[in-house]
Amino acid sequence: MRLTDFWRRMNDHFGEAYADSFARDHVMTELGGRTVHQALDAGWEAKDVWRAVCAAMDVPAAQR
Repeated sequence: MRLTDFWRRMNDHFGEAYADSFARDHVMTELGGRTVHQALDAGWEAKDVWRAVCAAMDVPAAQR
């Protein structure tokens, strides 16, 4: 998954205004105690980060 696709999905699910805030501020156990931005900066694959967001936030299957 490309980062552009990842961010499109984040924006679609959370809305443009909240997606970046969530990614910057929400620490997720699914990402080893990191935020989305920290996980991506640490080298996590975008698809793995998206899967973690989906699991943590109960993203509907149609949006996954």
